[in-house]
Amino acid sequence: MAEFLLALFVFLLLHSIPAMPAIRERLIARLGRATYFSLYSLVSILVLGWVFYSALNVDYIPLWDPAAWQAWVTLIAAPTGVFLVVAGLFSVNPLSASIRQGAMPGAIVAITRHPVLWGFAIWALGHLVANGDLRSLILFGGFALFALASIPMLEKRARRRLGEKWSREAAATSIVPFAAVLSGRTRIRGDRPLAFAAVATAALTLWLLAGGHAALFYADPLLLATAF
Repeated sequence: MAEFLLALFVFLLLHSIPAMPAIRERLIARLGRATYFSLYSLVSILVLGWVFYSALNVDYIPLWDPAAWQAWVTLIAAPTGVFLVVAGLFSVNPLSASIRQGAMPGAIVAITRHPVLWGFAIWALGHLVANGDLRSLILFGGFALFALASIPMLEKRARRRLGEKWSREAAATSIVPFAAVLSGRTRIRGDRPLAFAAVATAALTLWLLAGGHAALFYADPLLLATAF
């Protein structure tokens, strides 16, 4: 448990860097934007692998009984979360987290101006429902709490950075997914990052359901969904 908590702490600390402009900009100035994002992505993947590896070695302590509907929640929530994360990262979004720069926000911003954070939270909560044990509560609950708690911080940072422009940009989107669409302030459209995210999510989901998830995490989502 100690190694698992340490790995989770390092992961959350690592992902606090983008919310610290002074540190992030200093690293980008020293390394270059492309090198910074490449190294950051590599280290993030390695640390995430450490988190899951250490979690699998923690004793299983059940908190609630499993049921087929719980697995179906994951089957719906996980791809949705992945789609939002991928689309958010590869779309221009001056209002929130993104690896691309530009003035014109991507189509994903019509759904929510914080797609990466919402995607991560939805993915985590979807896994939490289907994994009713203590380590999953700490792992996925920690991920979701961290993502949702980061939204006010990014809102404050975007307001300060964009100034008067923030109000105009924010008027056409919303924090809560689809709130701006339902209120008529914007409409859903398509673009290349959305198409790429859809294809990437479909490919990853098919691979995981075809045996990738079982090979990595010793759990077959489809089997769990039909086992009860």
